[in-house]
Amino acid sequence: MTGPSRAPRGEHTPAPGVTWQTELVRVEQLVDEDAPDPRPNRKTRRAMKRAARRNK
Repeated sequence: MTGPSRAPRGEHTPAPGVTWQTELVRVEQLVDEDAPDPRPNRKTRRAMKRAARRNK
């Protein structure tokens, strides 16, 4: 195995688009009141099953 290089790396020009400023946009989504609740994700389902087993 070789040791670390003693020569410092020179500066490099970043790839195009890397330094662009991005703006975060929040989009509000309307949910129909009569629509059924979405299924919880796997992590939540497993946590609910664990809690149910503990409470027996």
